[in-house]
Amino acid sequence: MDPELIRDCVHCGFCLPTCPTYVLWGEEMDSPRGRIHLMGQHVEGTPLTDAMAGHFDACLGCMACVTACPSGVRYDRLIEQTRAVVEREHVRRPDERAIRALVFALFPYRRRLRAMRLPMRLGRRLRRFLEEVHPSLGAMAELAPDVPRPVRLPPLVRARRRRRARVGLLTGCVQGEFFPQVNAATARVLALEGCDVVIPPGQGCCGALSLHSGREAEARRFARRTIATFERAGVETVVVNAAGCGSSMKDYAEVLADDPAWAARARALRTRDLAEFLAELGPVAERRPLPVTVAYHDACHLAHAQGVRAQPRELLRAIPGLELREIEESAICCGSAGTYNIFQPEAARELGDRKAERVLAAGADLLVSANPGCTMQIAASVRRAGKGEIRVAHTAEVLDASLRGLDPGMLGRSRR
Repeated sequence: MDPELIRDCVHCGFCLPTCPTYVLWGEEMDSPRGRIHLMGQHVEGTPLTDAMAGHFDACLGCMACVTACPSGVRYDRLIEQTRAVVEREHVRRPDERAIRALVFALFPYRRRLRAMRLPMRLGRRLRRFLEEVHPSLGAMAELAPDVPRPVRLPPLVRARRRRRARVGLLTGCVQGEFFPQVNAATARVLALEGCDVVIPPGQGCCGALSLHSGREAEARRFARRTIATFERAGVETVVVNAAGCGSSMKDYAEVLADDPAWAARARALRTRDLAEFLAELGPVAERRPLPVTVAYHDACHLAHAQGVRAQPRELLRAIPGLELREIEESAICCGSAGTYNIFQPEAARELGDRKAERVLAAGADLLVSANPGCTMQIAASVRRAGKGEIRVAHTAEVLDASLRGLDPGMLGRSRR
């Protein structure tokens, strides 16, 4: 934990109304400034207690406090550093260690995740039983989406008109295995906008889940592999369609700061969220009318960590016939937060129920989300509320439907 970063906090309290756990519980030690106070205590010599670790674990890492802070406190760096300390010094219960070992042996590895898609989906029927075994197992079963049809992407998708750019596409772990149609739509949209899209086969995990959980060595290993993969592919810009992945890749230079050679290679790799990249590139493909009402959900690692808020809305508003509606409390996290809804299922459910209520109140035909974790979390929360299935699509899918003149009624439908 960096003492200089800790001292930047003046404990003004602007972060309090933006912090999901403080909003839920009103507990000072479950607010950003309260956690920073605990960090300071530890730096000054106070041993890491179970209670302190619990307050750090309860943080979603949503970075809403970073957006709200008038002093520019780097809470994002502080919580990552603190989580690494917790992982080194805190002794977890055996059941917690087992669940964490399961998650990190499964989710960053696409072949293993692929093998678990159907069992996780079938596990929905056994959710009550799995919850009794361990709450985290019940959460995994509840979150599981429908098993999608496989989508095979070629290593290169050529521009459909004059080539304007050459980019790489990160296919991701959860995105690639649970929402492969999002990657396919992303490649089509980029190609229609004049991009050659390079999709390196055998991509690995970008390291986002590991980085956000304090697993530093693992995150660095994944970061190096990802950088090397796109270097070999000969691309300088990587387009990412998952908020958490994009946020982590933009932090690679800081993650690898102790290794100057790799940090320099990280800085040379330009990472852009899809909406951010398309806004910079500018449109050339014709937008066909799409008569649909859309509620746009701000994924925390897109809005707060990357500062990408206006671009997705601008892209959606540019589609003829589309009506965009805002969601109340859009800055409050849905409770997904990477692995948070697995490791902290009770708090995640509270936040998910709150978000589902706000989403349904918007009265839109379709929810648009730019992060797979958010999509699964909100869909599960709506089901839990007894409201059936909600149609959720990615920004890329909505753009793809407009560019190709597809039926908007197909957006967000199950693809089993």
